[in-house]
Amino acid sequence: MTGIVFLLDLVIILAAAVIVVGLLRYLHVPSIAGFIVAGAFIGPYALRFIKDLHQVEMLAELGVVLLLFGIGLELSLDRVRRLWRPIAMGGSFQVGITILCVLGLAVLFGTDIRSGLLLGFIIVVSSTAIVLRGLSARGELETPHGRLALGILIFQDLCVVPMVLIIPILGDAGSTGSSLLMSLLKAAAVITGVVVASRLIVPRFLEEIARTRKRDLFVLSVFLICLGTAWIVSSVGVSLALGAFLAGLVVSGSRYREQAISDLVPLRDVLASVFFVSIGMMLDLRNVLDNLLPILGLFAAIIIGKFIIIFLSASIMRLPLRVGILTATALSQVGEFSFVLLYAASGTGLLTEPFQGNLTVAIILSMLATPFGLALGPHLAGGLGKLNPLTRLLEVRMTEEMQESETLQDHIIIAGYGPTGQNLAHSLARIGTRYIIVDFNTDNVRQATLNDEPACFGDVTSAEVLEHLGVAAAREFVIAINDTDATMRATRAARQAVPDLCITVRTSYIGDVQRLKDAGATHVITAEEAATDAMIGQVLRNIGDNSEDQV
Repeated sequence: MTGIVFLLDLVIILAAAVIVVGLLRYLHVPSIAGFIVAGAFIGPYALRFIKDLHQVEMLAELGVVLLLFGIGLELSLDRVRRLWRPIAMGGSFQVGITILCVLGLAVLFGTDIRSGLLLGFIIVVSSTAIVLRGLSARGELETPHGRLALGILIFQDLCVVPMVLIIPILGDAGSTGSSLLMSLLKAAAVITGVVVASRLIVPRFLEEIARTRKRDLFVLSVFLICLGTAWIVSSVGVSLALGAFLAGLVVSGSRYREQAISDLVPLRDVLASVFFVSIGMMLDLRNVLDNLLPILGLFAAIIIGKFIIIFLSASIMRLPLRVGILTATALSQVGEFSFVLLYAASGTGLLTEPFQGNLTVAIILSMLATPFGLALGPHLAGGLGKLNPLTRLLEVRMTEEMQESETLQDHIIIAGYGPTGQNLAHSLARIGTRYIIVDFNTDNVRQATLNDEPACFGDVTSAEVLEHLGVAAAREFVIAINDTDATMRATRAARQAVPDLCITVRTSYIGDVQRLKDAGATHVITAEEAATDAMIGQVLRNIGDNSEDQV
């Protein structure tokens, strides 16, 4: 009979998740937030469809294990190497500064240091799932702010693992510095042993399984590695979730990583949804209404505080103003793994009610606000880019100064001084064609100035900047920047200013061509088309060479 009740609870959870997430999709609400809302309605504090959370929590714990296994599995070493600068610098700055600021504020308001540290852990994490989905939908993953956001998210995901390990130690009021150190050393020894053993055993094991060509056997083997490693690590007192992460990291180093991901994702998503629904069941909707003002205060503090810290982190790395603002608007929410940390802290007494409930609701609100933040980012970046006190601190020439010192006529405007812009400028210089370079990256402008190039700092999405660049008298406007949204806005602004101007733009994907032409682009050059032409040409040359050899 118990099994039937358990099955009924699972059916109710899945049905509620499907209905609520399906309805909220029309409002562009993230799925994770929808799962939590569904849990709040069917839980013991609302409609009471599910009264006993114990059995649900068992499934939720398995969902946490698979979530962290998925992190390790998707964290390929190639991606880490490619993004080492935003991961190492941007991630460490953001995580370190955020935790210190939250800890300082918590202590200032009379909170225990251990509780303040836990609060810093929870708030520092942004939503990998929501942000990457939003950036991908907007075609911004390979833009400068997309790469910075991805690097920071990877660093945050890596930090979740030691945070989960530290939380039980924080919850032990009798723990000392020496006991903390011993726990960390023991964990390090276990981690090292598991990784070394797994690197030697797992690849050979998966090789033998793959030779059987039995997919069901391969799937079982992947879950055996995941759950077995998690159990071995947890049996010596280290976090179950940490063991799952290590298992994923080990499998990611093998050549069977992609197959393991495709086999794992469906079940992982199902159990992860159960986990987020179980989080929602902990919400008391009456308490939410009673504490609405404190919740909104927490929400505002989180969004504004994280925005400022992430923007400062980008500024410390000497990244352009636009990159800092767009990254900050993308990452200013709190993410799904904060609930993993809250789950790990349950029973420790570090966070008390009603604060924990208020914090949970504030986190959900920050997730709901993410799509609006992504849409607002470009407008905010354009507005702040016009502030003279900000731009003059960057020690580069402004577009206004360029117009005052030079008469612009029959010239070519080059937006972006990356490799494409540099090569174009060199080619135009050789044939004696006049041009002017504009970039929103201060380092690029400084480099161009050192190379005696006519360069200035400016945001080409601004009509005022284009006017100072002499767009009305320009022969052509070439946009060579790695930001599709900015390219579209710059194209619209230029087309509106000069209806017959020749505008040549670049983009990575063929799917963006029609949108850019609709925005007013005359010519659209795509990286996909260039790569396709080069590949076809190479294959045809190879075929021709082989044919000649045969003759």
